[in-house]
Formats: sequence, structure tokens, C-alpha cells
Amino acid sequence: MRPLAGTAGTVGAADGSGVTVAGTKLVNSASAPSTGSVKPDRIGGYRPKKIAGPHHEWLIQRCQKDFTVRGLVAELAERGLKVDYRTMWEFVHAEKLSYKKRR
Repeated sequence: MRPLAGTAGTVGAADGSGVTVAGTKLVNSASAPSTGSVKPDRIGGYRPKKIAGPHHEWLIQRCQKDFTVRGLVAELAERGLKVDYRTMWEFVHAEKLSYKKRR
């Protein structure tokens, strides 16, 4: 195979299933997804919120009174939903709920 104009070149078999050499990157055209793009896939994914539905509604009502984040974690555990401190803190922060003793 001969190098393409404007590129570093192509290395591989005569059937065209070779590896394209572009600068310092090697891109295997046979392993590209069906879209033809070599863009990497997303890492991770969307995880639905654990505090949703009736638990969410109950917590909104519960936070109208005095609360601590650790206390809410314990109350949710009694109701059958196990969450950790960080999950509860993120919920309180996202809903803009807070209790300040001194205002």
C-alpha cells in the first residue's frame, strides 16, 4: 500500500483492513463502531436517584421540621430505604433544604 496524501500513511494488508497511521495515533478502522466514528464511548452512565417517589414526597414534608442529615438517614432506614450520609446530603442540597439554628 502507498501512503495517502496529507497523512502519515497506511500500514496493512492489501484488502484494506489495515491500520491507519495518523500522526502518533493508531486507529484500527475494523474496530470502529457502525457509525464510523472513533469517538470514545461515555464512561459510567445515568443512575436514577435512589430517593424518589413516595420517599421523596415524604422527605419534603419531613424537612419542614427540624432535622439533621444523620437523623434523616436513620428515619429512612426505618421506612425501608437504606441510603448513606452522602446521598442524603446531596438530596437536601439539591432540594435547597437546610435547617440553620441561628438565622
